[in-house]
Amino acid sequence: MARTNSLRSRRSFLGSVLAGGCAGTCAAALAEGAEAPGGKAPGGVPWLAEVQRPPPRLPAAAPRLAPLLVDDAGRPITTLEAWQRRREQIRRWWLDFLKPPVVERKAPPALAVLDEDRPEGVVRQLVRYDVEPGLAVEAYVLRPAAAAGARPGAVVFHSTVNCSIRQPAGVEGEPEKAFGLQLARRGWVAFCPRNFLWPENRKMATGEEVARFRARHPGPKGMAKMLFDAIVAVDILAGLPGVDPKRLGAVGHSLGAKEVLYLAALDERIKVAVSSEGGIGIPFSNWNDPWYLGDEVRRSGFGHEHHELLALAAPRAFLLLGGDSADGARSWPFIEAVLPVYRLYGGAARVGLFNHGKGHSVPPEAESRIYGWLEGYA
Repeated sequence: MARTNSLRSRRSFLGSVLAGGCAGTCAAALAEGAEAPGGKAPGGVPWLAEVQRPPPRLPAAAPRLAPLLVDDAGRPITTLEAWQRRREQIRRWWLDFLKPPVVERKAPPALAVLDEDRPEGVVRQLVRYDVEPGLAVEAYVLRPAAAAGARPGAVVFHSTVNCSIRQPAGVEGEPEKAFGLQLARRGWVAFCPRNFLWPENRKMATGEEVARFRARHPGPKGMAKMLFDAIVAVDILAGLPGVDPKRLGAVGHSLGAKEVLYLAALDERIKVAVSSEGGIGIPFSNWNDPWYLGDEVRRSGFGHEHHELLALAAPRAFLLLGGDSADGARSWPFIEAVLPVYRLYGGAARVGLFNHGKGHSVPPEAESRIYGWLEGYA
């Protein structure tokens, strides 16, 4: 299918940010929209059928979503080949809408270690790197203190808290959201990058940081910046010593869950993802804010929803967590919409919704599902 030069230039950042941190096949997969292999992953979770079961009753706020397996002429899509063509159209639309920033980069940025400590068998390092040339940001890297072969790795996104990356690294904040620290204790390597809305680790400044981003890159959506930064984080993670680049995941809560959705959809190196209480539906949360997608998504006739992005993640493993706050029973139509897409690939459809019903939180039962899903499908 022909591609215009303007579309290629808008999407060129995807290939360029991968150039140093991924094998040529990975770069090609993103640049051209190729599929990840289908089939059933080893292991899995014993509760997969449970998270694919619809709620007893859908709330009135549950959306009606346009079918995914229909082509431009309105004909049903019944084969994987036909879906792949439709998938590429969906993918191109979203990238064109996001208008990703074009940043030339030949290799993953180098890390400077600023601090290190060792909480309970984990090596935790505060690092600094240039997420864009000349634009420094910080992250935490956490790994088991005892090295033992190639390990799975995860990009772990923080939620909207003043302490930013200190939350997932377990330095500060609610312990149940210290996903990076807990993963390192379970044998993973975790990379916890700071969102661009925080100019420093203890301060959020949305207006100022959005203005700075727009001054550097007029046109792209705020979510395009978050996606760019997330892909840089994957580049770094995939190249860290002891990380198996074929076993990468992503996890986040609230703001971080939004980042997980876009990263899992548009970076096929992410094999397993957990998105907790991000508000997958565009009306469910503040997606219209300028640091996400802007007012256009709330205008009449916008005509797109995030089941399209969730379908782009197929056949890779994606778990949506809700508490009947941002996500929950009303999110079920998104899973229902993508299950037929997942099934086209054969094997188990590794997608589902777990609703703990306890609000915008991560209760113990949700924690258990997070680590079970990541370990089951990494």
